[in-house]
Amino acid sequence: MTGLYRIPIERVLAGCALVLASGCTATDKIVEAPKLGVPVRAETIAHEALNVFPDGRGLPDGHGTVAEGASLFAKHCAACHGRDGRGGSAEELTGARRPLDHPDADKTIGSYWPYSTTVFDFIRRAKPMNAPGTLDANDVYALSAWLLHANGVIAADAVMDAQTLPAVRMPNRDGFIGIEAP
Repeated sequence: MTGLYRIPIERVLAGCALVLASGCTATDKIVEAPKLGVPVRAETIAHEALNVFPDGRGLPDGHGTVAEGASLFAKHCAACHGRDGRGGSAEELTGARRPLDHPDADKTIGSYWPYSTTVFDFIRRAKPMNAPGTLDANDVYALSAWLLHANGVIAADAVMDAQTLPAVRMPNRDGFIGIEAP
């Protein structure tokens, strides 16, 4: 038998038995998972449940007017977005001049966003930039009202709340293709 290496079958079987037996041993010690994190209080979970849907589900109690929103915008938003929602260092929120089919379209709240509730949801989660989540529901409704009015979507005397905000029909509501998730 030149060039051929043969292992006796007894050694192969003994090796297999050893491998199988080593995986079947048990220990008396139970390994515990590491103690990471802290228990979350129900109030914290409720506060973090911030989902707002296009139909208004998830909107909190409260209300706000366009006039209240104008004051809040000047205080919390104008430094980045400009006095009238345009002309600042951040994205323009109002005053779209180029239509959506233009290569450099102005995608402002009034020209692009399909649902008014998204305005509320975004402000509540992310604004003001230096202190996100610090505005109460009334302030967020008021800012939403001012932004919708500044974009020509609602009247100056409108009051936004959990019933009126989802009823606002945005100009670009039909500009998106819906995708139904399974």
